[in-house]
Amino acid sequence: QVQLVESGGGLVQAGDSLRLSCAASGRDFSAYTMGWFRQAPGKEREIVAGMHRTGGTTYYTDSVKGRFTISRDTAKTTVYLQMNSLKPEDTAVYYCRGELGSSVYWGQGTQVTVSS
Repeated sequence: QVQLVESGGGLVQAGDSLRLSCAASGRDFSAYTMGWFRQAPGKEREIVAGMHRTGGTTYYTDSVKGRFTISRDTAKTTVYLQMNSLKPEDTAVYYCRGELGSSVYWGQGTQVTVSS
């Protein structure tokens, strides 16, 4: 079992930056493919960025390419999402997700609000 705890959300102005953290505990976390998702009010949850367990492959949804960066610390116990040049449309609850085979775990989410 893996437990994921997000932090780093908040209220910022358009153009500002935030770094989200996802702290993981549990067995075999380094083997998990990790991702950041977000859900805005009235919308479905969508993937924002992902990183293969090896760290060699990353994915970004088109709307955040060039602005967001996903990374993982060397001990592979924390995953980050660096968000630059934030826009009001980035406002959402951001969730961390870990996947290994058929096992999928979610964090509780952290709110990001970007004012114009």
